[in-house]
This record gives sequence, structure tokens and C-alpha cells, in this order.
Amino acid sequence: MKVPKEIKVLEKVCKEAKTKGEVTGNQLTQLSEAFGSRFTKAWETLKEERVKKYVFSPSGRIVWIVVGREREYQIMPAAGFCSCDDFYFRVMDREAHICYHLIAQKIADALERYDKIEEEDRLYDCLMEEWKKVTA
Repeated sequence: MKVPKEIKVLEKVCKEAKTKGEVTGNQLTQLSEAFGSRFTKAWETLKEERVKKYVFSPSGRIVWIVVGREREYQIMPAAGFCSCDDFYFRVMDREAHICYHLIAQKIADALERYDKIEEEDRLYDCLMEEWKKVTA
């Protein structure tokens, strides 16, 4: 399967950001040109510190959450999955390659700019149930 150009740009920027610890103005322009308003929303999300990385112990399980406009969305970076409506309606229908929550998570991870929350394993199931709830 061919990797879309936009995703290649994101991967390249994240790789460089991870090494240098920053995103340059030129890279911001590249991301903006590749993703448009999705990148703008992702960058706002990052600046507003709405990306959370839950680390459970002693298991070491990790759950990524992005606080969106409507609720908190679960991100599965390795699978390229987000629990938001945009993912279900546009990414799954191939109208878009990625939602802004995933863009924000990938950049936050590369820059290590996320809220790290450490919890005990006994709270995992309870939190997962909370994140799965859909607001009507």
C-alpha cells in the first residue's frame, strides 16, 4: 500500500523533531500545506496541552488520549486509529488520510510535549469504559 504524500511529510517532520526537539518554521509551513485546517487544529491542540499519555503500572500499558472539542478521543498510533467521528466518517471513507487528533498525537510524541499521567493497572478498565462512552 502506497503511503500518501501528506503522511510522508508528517513522518519526516516527526522524525526530525524527535532528533532536534523542535519543529521549525519551514516544517510548520510544510505541515500546513499538507493538511490545511487539520494541521491548524492539531497545532492548537498541542499548544493547549490537550494530548495525554496514560502509563499504567505495573503492566506498562500505554493509552493515548486527545481532548477534542466534544470529548476525549482514544488514539492508537501504531494502528493509525482515532475514536473520533472525523476518523469514522472521513478517514474510513478515504475522504481524508488522517484526523487532526492523530496529527497532534504524533507531533506531541515526537516532541515529548504531552501530559504524562501515571495510573495503577486497577484503574485501567474503569478509564477505558469512560473513554468508550459516546456523548449524545
